[in-house]
Amino acid sequence: MTTPDEIRSSLVATDDGTIFTIEVSANSRVERFPTGYNTWRQALGIQVKAPAVEGKANKAITGLIAETLNIPKTSVHIISGQTSSVKRIKIDGVSDADLSQRLSALILAVS
Repeated sequence: MTTPDEIRSSLVATDDGTIFTIEVSANSRVERFPTGYNTWRQALGIQVKAPAVEGKANKAITGLIAETLNIPKTSVHIISGQTSSVKRIKIDGVSDADLSQRLSALILAVS
């Protein structure tokens, strides 16, 4: 079982937000975030219906994360892994402590 401390240790605080890693499953039947936590990669799972072509999955990822965390889409940025299934996400204006708390609650709800 994933603990809040595990999630918090995988987050990187910046001056203006927080960075974390996701593992993407594109072309899924359902859209969900988070789907769980991979302790080996220190990554949160995410499933999107959009295919991984022409940036469609990336757009769906930022939209789903923003919707789930109840933040503006403009606050969610893919900072690396544009063409990979493992991506680094930066959330502007959200502290690592706040994001850790939100993600932990979401993961517990999925478990």
